[in-house]
Amino acid sequence: MSGSDLRNINDVENYDALLRANLQRVFNERDAQKRIAAVQELFADTPTMYEPTGIVTGRAAISEVAGALLDQFGSDFAFVPEGPAVGHHGLGYLRWHAGPSAGPVVVSGVDVAEIKAGKIVRLWVLLDAPQG
Repeated sequence: MSGSDLRNINDVENYDALLRANLQRVFNERDAQKRIAAVQELFADTPTMYEPTGIVTGRAAISEVAGALLDQFGSDFAFVPEGPAVGHHGLGYLRWHAGPSAGPVVVSGVDVAEIKAGKIVRLWVLLDAPQG
């Protein structure tokens, strides 16, 4: 397969832009109205998010979970992408870490998303094992 063939496969969906937007505009957004607007733009009509503690279905529920996480960890807490998101054939992932801006990292992991027609259909939030 040539380099141009690889670019054509990867250009079908912009995995990096979509998954970074999800991290920044959904999971780092403290304004509930802006967050739900981003969820409506980035997610399919009836998305499902799989977290370690449960399964969340629907745009409103995903927005509420993101808001609750931000409330739980405080105003200085943020998710930070690590490198570009990659993917092909409708499956992409983005590695990230999170914590207060002055450190330390509280949690790290990866978002894995099924993407169709430029929208997140299903999102798995996979947490790394605690260090130490």
